[in-house]
Amino acid sequence: MTMATEAAGAGAGSAQDLTLAQKASLTSGGDAWHTQAIPAAGIAAVMVSDGPHGLRKQTATGEDALALSVSTPATCFPPAAGLASCWNTRLVEQVGRAIGREAAAEGVSVVLGPGVNIKRSPLGGRNFEYLSEDPLLAARLGAAFVRGLQSVGVGASVKHFAVNNQETDRMRVSADVDERTLREIYLPAFEYIVRTEQPATVMAAYNKINGVYCSEHHWLLTEVLRGEWGFEGLVVSDWGAVVDRVAALAAGLDLEMPPRTGGDVEVGTAVARGELPESTLDAAVARVLALAARQPADTAVDLDAQHELAHAAALESAVLLKNDDAILPLAADAPGTLAVIGEFARSPRYQGGGSSHVLATRVDDALSSIRAMVSDPGRVAFAPGFTLDGRPDPSLVAEATELAGRAGTVLVFLGLPEHAESEGLDRTDLDLPADQLALLDALTEVSSRLVVVLSNGSAVTVAPWQDGAAAILEGWLLGQAGGTALAQLLFGVANPSGKLAESLPVRLRDTPSYLHFPGGDGHVRYGEGIYVGYRYYDTLDLPVAYPFGHGLSYTSFAYDGLRCHLTGANSFQVTFTVTNTGPRAGAEIAQLYLRPIEPGIDRPVHELKAFAKVTLASGARETVTLTLDERDFAYWSPGRRRWTVDEGAVEIQIGASSRDIRLRTQVHLAGTFDRDELTANSTLGEWFGSVHGERLRAAITAAGFAGALGLNGADLPPMPAATPLSRLVSFLPGLTQQDVEQFIRAARDTGFRPDEPR
Repeated sequence: MTMATEAAGAGAGSAQDLTLAQKASLTSGGDAWHTQAIPAAGIAAVMVSDGPHGLRKQTATGEDALALSVSTPATCFPPAAGLASCWNTRLVEQVGRAIGREAAAEGVSVVLGPGVNIKRSPLGGRNFEYLSEDPLLAARLGAAFVRGLQSVGVGASVKHFAVNNQETDRMRVSADVDERTLREIYLPAFEYIVRTEQPATVMAAYNKINGVYCSEHHWLLTEVLRGEWGFEGLVVSDWGAVVDRVAALAAGLDLEMPPRTGGDVEVGTAVARGELPESTLDAAVARVLALAARQPADTAVDLDAQHELAHAAALESAVLLKNDDAILPLAADAPGTLAVIGEFARSPRYQGGGSSHVLATRVDDALSSIRAMVSDPGRVAFAPGFTLDGRPDPSLVAEATELAGRAGTVLVFLGLPEHAESEGLDRTDLDLPADQLALLDALTEVSSRLVVVLSNGSAVTVAPWQDGAAAILEGWLLGQAGGTALAQLLFGVANPSGKLAESLPVRLRDTPSYLHFPGGDGHVRYGEGIYVGYRYYDTLDLPVAYPFGHGLSYTSFAYDGLRCHLTGANSFQVTFTVTNTGPRAGAEIAQLYLRPIEPGIDRPVHELKAFAKVTLASGARETVTLTLDERDFAYWSPGRRRWTVDEGAVEIQIGASSRDIRLRTQVHLAGTFDRDELTANSTLGEWFGSVHGERLRAAITAAGFAGALGLNGADLPPMPAATPLSRLVSFLPGLTQQDVEQFIRAARDTGFRPDEPR
């Protein structure tokens, strides 16, 4: 590839140099993939293009934004569903940089990605584009992608802001969710990326949040995104997301994409009538001009090197779920027939459908790669077993069963067809297609050495059939080099190191959002609150097929030497050692979870707060250092409307998955109570639980009310503990509001003497 001649030129001028009509025009696109150019003012168009796992630069002419199959060939890296399982921020940054190089070579200034929405339900039709059910993992990997992409001068567009977790009625549905859930689950990935990487753009989602469209949500776009987080870039709409252009500008949206007939006139008229402050329009124009000044680096692209990186990413993205009796890795020189069954082995499913669909520069298939791997390719026999359209074909099952019956080992390539996972629709179940399950049932009757290789962009249920499989390799969607990567993992040329970025439930009805997803009548209620993914399963100790963070290796790892060092207010440095105790080199993903011992508010049993991927030779050991700051221990307090840390003990857990905790220790937190937070409406229990409790007790005792409140013992009785301080006047004869006010002054004033006159 070489630098395209259509590269966007530098922006020029300012809002003050433009007419009202020109300014209005800059806040919508020039066409489906360019911002508006004003040549007379020296303002060039900026080209944007779909991502996020590869460049989808549309080549069709005209205004058709939906010509999804007509695009420039580009490297297809593993989609987020696969890439997230690598838990390797350095690798994800490399992938972002590589996509940025291809974008720059094509004159693209902004790539529409990454997608960091939370996988609320495994049925989400676009889950293959999203990273995780966990906000911290999504945040760290998303930030790494943005860092890599923007390192070559190409801007990111972090999407879809916010609470965009389903395709059903996606352009109208209202996600009805409380603020604590927003702050703890659905906003943190966006917040972290904005604060650490300052992406060029953030994309406002189609949906509503609590009845207000995201593109018109002033609290979301202005108060939170810009005011609290300090976002300096441009807010762009998802394509066709704007309902009211004037309301969107007033809320903080800068750019509507694609252009809509009459929109510019609406904006100009609103300004002329005083309905929209011109200063608001000027602010949006200034951000558009800043984007127009962005120049991607002039670069050439080595497609062979890009493919090799896609291959390296695929190797780290697959997850070995099960490996009974160490059936894997296979021996390349083993005698006998090796059966390869499943159409996906020769016709790979390596990406999802919709706007992220990449026209790959090349595609490796597993069957060819397996034949190239073994010493005698003639011993590899293939049977398709099923068709990609899902129509049952008994003759294909019979052929596959006959082959499996005479083979030593059977590799079965199963998964979800492309039409089952695409932008625009949600899944209705977690099952593999019925024809594939029928094939699998038949194969288990004739072979005990079944190795199942999966290709899917979101969780499927393995519980009904996994007992018949000796091994399961979750291949997710691995991009254009996935076929070679799967073969190398199966034969041990590479050691599996991926771990699950989402839980695999036993049944659909076990999932946290089962009773609420996808909603109806224009609303979807987030009734599960903060209990998403493993936060739900682990808190309730529900069985899962495979837990969050799980992944096997061809070697083994031991953990020891956990130590914690206080580094500041509610901040710690955590160190421990990981040792490769197995026979070969491998990589381990060590995970740190926090478990509050006696939380003062409902909280999950534990939450991921840090992780590290370490690669070790056999017998080698490495000390891992992770840091925790005050925010890691905090929850969003609905009453205080801020992040809060309660005083008390927290258990630090180090594990190989959310359900494989190897090391534990406790630390004590100082808490973040502000004395001004406590008022006359705070309960006696809240006062006594704070640093002001002893002074308040002394004041109440001095006033002669200790006995009536049961303060003779160390513990406060339940009824007064739950009573606001101001309400005590209703229950204690002789107590006045003046007394209550004096109690509060006494508790807050370190100079107060309990024996001073009332």
